[in-house]
Amino acid sequence: MTTDASSSPLDVRIGALKGGDAELSQYDGKVVLVVNVASKCGLTPQYTALERIHEQYADRGFTVLGVPCNQFLGQEPGSAEEIAEFCSATYGVTFPLTEKVDVNGEDRHPLYARLVDVADAEGHTGDIRWNFEKFLIGRDGRVVARFSPQTEPDAPEVLAAIEAQLG
Repeated sequence: MTTDASSSPLDVRIGALKGGDAELSQYDGKVVLVVNVASKCGLTPQYTALERIHEQYADRGFTVLGVPCNQFLGQEPGSAEEIAEFCSATYGVTFPLTEKVDVNGEDRHPLYARLVDVADAEGHTGDIRWNFEKFLIGRDGRVVARFSPQTEPDAPEVLAAIEAQLG
């Protein structure tokens, strides 16, 4: 399932982790894996694979976009500075991170409002279930795939979807 091109997630405004606008329009024509991230979650080690695939495919027009969220048992409690330091020092993260946002509920960020209607392989749509849920946006700005939090970023199905979008 894909979203209508007129409602591309890349058309919304979201702040960068270190301040200012994250300028999602810079990713027009690129393949983007959007992931809600957290520093104190059992899935936090996924940062390693996220960074690896970011580096592996960056020269082909791909990026990971990390979106910190504290809605799941308070597992991303830090300030922007603390999140940036943790990601850099612990996992060597070089991919972009946005400001911390809500991904569910009435304060759901517009970015996630444009993502959640896409179904994953099990047919799940709607609310984000946990940290590290992944959405793949194709070069045309449409959401082309959704992966559960437990699906590793470098799982065969994720890599195949990225490769298919990169062409």
